[in-house]
Amino acid sequence: MPAAPGASPDAPNFTAKEHDLNRSNLTAAARFTVAFLAATTLAPAAFAQAEPKASVAAQFPQAQAKVFAATQLAQAQLKIFAATQLAQAQAKDREFTPQVGQAGKDVIWVPTPDDLVERMLRMAQTTPNDFVIDLGSGDGKIAIAAAKKFGARSMGIEYNPEMVDLSNRNAAREGVAARAKFVRADIFESDFSQATIVTMYLLPGLNIKLRPRLLDMKPGTRIVSHQFNMDDWQPDEITNHDGRRAYFWLVPAKVQGPWRIHSGGDAWEMTLDQRYQVIEGRVRLGALQAGLRETRLQGDKISFAFVDSIGARREFTGRVSGATMEGTVRPENGAEARWSATRR
Repeated sequence: MPAAPGASPDAPNFTAKEHDLNRSNLTAAARFTVAFLAATTLAPAAFAQAEPKASVAAQFPQAQAKVFAATQLAQAQLKIFAATQLAQAQAKDREFTPQVGQAGKDVIWVPTPDDLVERMLRMAQTTPNDFVIDLGSGDGKIAIAAAKKFGARSMGIEYNPEMVDLSNRNAAREGVAARAKFVRADIFESDFSQATIVTMYLLPGLNIKLRPRLLDMKPGTRIVSHQFNMDDWQPDEITNHDGRRAYFWLVPAKVQGPWRIHSGGDAWEMTLDQRYQVIEGRVRLGALQAGLRETRLQGDKISFAFVDSIGARREFTGRVSGATMEGTVRPENGAEARWSATRR
């Protein structure tokens, strides 16, 4: 815009529209820049030039008033921006503090007592070789304890982003940020199949919903739940502590169905019935089917016994690996031998 007639060509000439920052579409950072320049550069320059030329300025009081108004507006905008930035910084610095009973996606938050956290990890026989995943990790104390007290790698899966941030800060504060990680995710949409230990403090219905996935994990994976069980999947151990319970399971291998056993020159047809870690079975001895004795399945470890067609007891111990088994057999009156079995 050209200068007004008779005005100094060096004097700035503003319009109300050019300085109505409230109506502009500028970002906060841009408004700050405009306000700062107006307050510290343009307006003082205008007054510096206007004062020696009072007679000229007197002729144009409206222009001088606009400069003064623009300066006041710029200073006000600067103060508001600075106050807003300070308030945001102070709010960010205030650390989130969870409240017992606060609502979450699927459960309310109630922390597990420290003594029970340690017992849960000891029930699982946690070692530095383990990868512990805590489902619904809350403030992160189980995953942090696994890393700090047992040297394990750990990860917490938590839906609440504020709890995730708090957990990561807690891990850093405890010096285990490199080993204990926390992610924001839905536990029902997350892959936790690489865990060697899974911990949780959920609700019975959520445990049941997770149960099929837990049973599909690698045999021998250890599961520990605070307070709630898995319905008819009976735990391998229960710990009671100050009115609270912790339940422990070993994920069992899947052995249901027919198998063919070989040991030296002998062979038998065996059929196993399975309900979680509980197994029963029978072995064919010619026209007979003899029942199995002392059947036991612990993770991928299996043991059973039967009395053969000549009345000799044979005790089998071994490991399951998918569609095969192998181990040692000890006849009642004979030398120990190797055995193997394949799924039919």
